[in-house]
Amino acid sequence: MEALNHIDLASLLDTLVSLAAAFALGAMIGLERQYRQRTAGLRTNVLVAVGAAVFVDMANRLDGHQGAVHLAAYVVSGVGFLGAGVIMKGDGNVRGLNTAATLWGAAAVGACAGADLLLEAILAALFVLAGNTLLRPLVKAINRQPLDDRSSEVSYLVCVICNRQRQKEARERLEALLAAANYPVSAVHVYPFMGNEVQIFATLLSTAVDSDELDGIIERLTAAPAISQAYWTASTTE
Repeated sequence: MEALNHIDLASLLDTLVSLAAAFALGAMIGLERQYRQRTAGLRTNVLVAVGAAVFVDMANRLDGHQGAVHLAAYVVSGVGFLGAGVIMKGDGNVRGLNTAATLWGAAAVGACAGADLLLEAILAALFVLAGNTLLRPLVKAINRQPLDDRSSEVSYLVCVICNRQRQKEARERLEALLAAANYPVSAVHVYPFMGNEVQIFATLLSTAVDSDELDGIIERLTAAPAISQAYWTASTTE
């Protein structure tokens, strides 16, 4: 019978408005994610927003605004664990950070709706959408720019692939060409490749590397009898 005592139609209507707002705004964020075929799409963002709204609204009803504030902190922590589940690391790349951040934003939208801050929830949803849409062209434009070799913090790797039996000869040729170009090597690693071949990776110490000069080194490495393939790669570090 205790459940019947908690029935309050006015409060129930307030909860309905909060959850409907969280559902609609979460769907607005999720539609953009679904359109771009992201891991967390329409349903996930809606459920995160509605779930956050339910918890905050419940705390608001049971313990007032102070309870809602306390529970909102737990919502943030819980969604943090959920976001960690969509972050993947492999091949030197970290993927899913934007998806995790979007889920975090959806939870914030839901929490605002659950706390009856409907205008704040709408603003938050619009800013999350803006971050995922309006900033996309800017990010693409920046990523299309060539790396400024002399001002960016860049890590350079030179790789050669050779027969296992000619590994020593290939390594000596690699180190000799890099030394001749005044590119000191910080580390050399050898890894198995396909069949009877190995990969030799040389990490360069220098941060002022000339891309054209590295291309020339690669051409000379490829021409060496002991080396079947050669290439170089650069990646920015934070």
